[in-house]
Amino acid sequence: MLGSILTRRAALVGFGALAAGGLSGCNTAPSAGIEPAGAPSGLNFGAVNVDTTPLIAYVGNPTAGWAQAALPGAIAQALGSGAPGGPPLNVRIDTLYLGGGGPADPDLIRGVATLGGRTIRVRGVSTYIANPTDQALPEQALQGRVQALAVAFAYRLRRKLRA
Repeated sequence: MLGSILTRRAALVGFGALAAGGLSGCNTAPSAGIEPAGAPSGLNFGAVNVDTTPLIAYVGNPTAGWAQAALPGAIAQALGSGAPGGPPLNVRIDTLYLGGGGPADPDLIRGVATLGGRTIRVRGVSTYIANPTDQALPEQALQGRVQALAVAFAYRLRRKLRA
């Protein structure tokens, strides 16, 4: 009996040590060549202007207002802070579609970004997975989906600007 308890305890301690060792690698510094999200982007742009006028006609408020509020912060997070006095980054959001959920019907956002005469079409996609609290708090759930789309749009824009 004493031998089986000692063996179980030793096994639990061993598994705990293995898990701690595996998780210790999660908090490492980024490798060379991997740029953190908030790092300077090297892009020369000034203020970020977001226009959701076409979106108001497409989906109305409050959805367009949520996109208007979420996009500047998401773009700043993805691209870093712009250079003072640089040309403005103008973003126009044309459509926003909140799908039925899952990978078969994802949420979509489409728009156009203009920087220094260069026009870039951007499309962001985000997959919505239903949560039980979404039924109790539907407005917060929809706002969270719009914020996720804003982040997807911003990182897609970052990718296209660097190409």
